[in-house]
Amino acid sequence: MLKQVQHDGVRTDWTRAEIAGLFDLPFTELLFQAASVHRAYHPATEVQLCTLLSIKTGGCPEDCGYCSQSVKADSGVEATKLMDVQAVLQRAAQAKDAGSQRFCMGAAWRNPKDRDMPAIVEIVKGVAAMGLETCMTLGMLEPHQAEMLAEAGLDYYNHNIDSSPEYYERVISTRDFQCRLDTLDHVRKAGINVCSGGIVGMGETREDRVGFVHTLATLPQHPESVPVNALVPVKGTVLGNMLADTPLAKIDDIEFVRTVAVARITMPRSMVRLSAGRESMSEATQALCFLAGANSIFTGDKLLTAPNAGDDKDGALFAKLGLTALKGEEPARACKTAVAAE
Repeated sequence: MLKQVQHDGVRTDWTRAEIAGLFDLPFTELLFQAASVHRAYHPATEVQLCTLLSIKTGGCPEDCGYCSQSVKADSGVEATKLMDVQAVLQRAAQAKDAGSQRFCMGAAWRNPKDRDMPAIVEIVKGVAAMGLETCMTLGMLEPHQAEMLAEAGLDYYNHNIDSSPEYYERVISTRDFQCRLDTLDHVRKAGINVCSGGIVGMGETREDRVGFVHTLATLPQHPESVPVNALVPVKGTVLGNMLADTPLAKIDDIEFVRTVAVARITMPRSMVRLSAGRESMSEATQALCFLAGANSIFTGDKLLTAPNAGDDKDGALFAKLGLTALKGEEPARACKTAVAAE
């Protein structure tokens, strides 16, 4: 049977059995394969620097078991209104000065209301005018909202699938897995680059991690960015209360690196981002992730509400490992530009 491939030869017909086989490889062999794929598609020692800002915190009606911003969580996170446009632009300018290439903005909504869209559009245009790549995560989108964001010049829209289709319902009950895929479809059809990944360490099995990677790797077009998060258990959330002070609260480092490596092999042109949970990882674990093909991180000392490593620690780690900030265009976007020009 002929393999289904995208224009650049990247496969989109991975089977769960094939992905499970990658997870089962001897660790050193898996890393060798992942590192080889990484070098074929990406600059080997360059890592993209991104900054994440919460532009509207807390009060979300969803019941995502991992999230401290849910109204269902007793996490102490207070609900705020959407930040003022100028305040967001000031933070974006600071991020650019600190070396970030992409500025990501998150709002704790189930979905944005149409009345919110003019301010969101103004923010996108303002950040883009600084020369930064723009990314938004606002919850579920309707097609016309995706089109508005595309017209504003939004580069990326983040909407994570979180886990496998089978495990998803154990984490979230206020929407189903198909809702996630529908929003990704609206974003793709609007011409916006897709950022979609998930969270590991939520008590799922390796089979669920296989299903998570399989869902993304068999989309008609791979996400341009794939964030891989390690759960940060927050007391007051469903998963935080369930997993706090237990061995399940932190995924095994080797298994986390395996997940990064399998994502790199199956989605070779995508940027694979080390996201939440990096603050608690050792330098050695982060180094293994970079070897396995991770080539994007969030900088700064805070993500949406969770702590992050901080610019100083990242700079010291990069110096120790001989890594530098990505300056050029991401391979997936460069490939799309080349195809469009043909």
